[in-house]
Amino acid sequence: MEDIQRKYVPKFLREKFELIGTVTFAALFSLVVLLLSIPFSHNAWFRLGNSVFFLFTALFAIGSLTIIIISRVIMYKTRRDFRLKWWLYVLWCALEIFIICILYTVFTVTIAAPEDMSFAEILAHSFLYGLICLGIPYVIAGLVFTIVHQEKIIRLINMKENDDPSSSAADDIPAKTPLEKITLFDNSGVLKLSVSGSDLYYIESDDNYIKVWYTDGKGELKTYMLRCRLKTVEESFLGSDLVRCHRKFIVNMSKVKVLRKEKDGYELELDNDKISPIPVTKTYTESVLSVFAGRVD
Repeated sequence: MEDIQRKYVPKFLREKFELIGTVTFAALFSLVVLLLSIPFSHNAWFRLGNSVFFLFTALFAIGSLTIIIISRVIMYKTRRDFRLKWWLYVLWCALEIFIICILYTVFTVTIAAPEDMSFAEILAHSFLYGLICLGIPYVIAGLVFTIVHQEKIIRLINMKENDDPSSSAADDIPAKTPLEKITLFDNSGVLKLSVSGSDLYYIESDDNYIKVWYTDGKGELKTYMLRCRLKTVEESFLGSDLVRCHRKFIVNMSKVKVLRKEKDGYELELDNDKISPIPVTKTYTESVLSVFAGRVD
C-alpha cells in the first residue's frame, strides 16, 4: 500500500494554501533570476523604468503569471476528481514552463529580432531558463511544504503519546481510543488550541480554515477558528473518537447521543441542545455505523 501511495502526489500539495505559496515563490524567484541574467544574454529585452521595453516586460510577466494561475486553479479544482501520479505532475509542470517559454520566444522574436538565432534555438534557450526559473522554486516549495506537513503530523503524534504514558510506538493501535486531549496546529505548524477530549464536540470545515466547537470551563459552547484543513485533522487522529462523517464535519463520537435514520440519510444528535443535528453522507456512513455499533456493543 505504501508503494502505491508513493506513486501519487500528496493531497496537501494540491490544496489552496500550498498552491498559492508555490505560485508566489516561483514568481519572485523567476523575476530575480531573469533580471540577474540580463547582462549575460545578448537577446534579453527585460527592462525596468521608463522605456517601451518595460511595457513588454510587464505584459510578459502578467501573461506568464496568468498561465501559471490558470494551471494551478485547474489543479486545485480537480483535486477531488482524480489523483495525480508523480510523472503526470512533473509533465504538468513542464507543460506550464513550455507554454511560458513559447510566449517568451514570441516576444523575443518580435521585440529583439535576433538575426543569429532561429525560433527553435531561442525556444531551447528559454526552456533552459524556464527550468531554472520555475523548476527550482517548484521543487523547493514542494520540499518545504512536505517538511512542514510532516513536522505537524509528528508533533500531533508526540502530543498524543505524551498524553497517554502507557502507550508506546511498538504497541498495536486499538480500533478506537478515547482522546484525553486534542491538540491542533495551524498550517505553519504553530500550536493554536489544546482542548480536553471530553469538552470537544465537533470540528467544522470552512474553506482553508476549521472551526472547533467545544465547551469551556463554565460549560458554555465556544468556537475557535484556525487555518488548517479538515483532512489534516482526520489523518492526525485516526483510530480515535474523532470520526469524519461529512466533507465538512468531524464529530467526537463520544458526544453522540442519537444516531437517527432520516429520509436523506443518517444524522447525529450530540448531547448538547445548542448543537443542531449533524448529517452523515454516504461516503462516511459505513465508518460511522461501525464506530457506533462498536460503542453499543
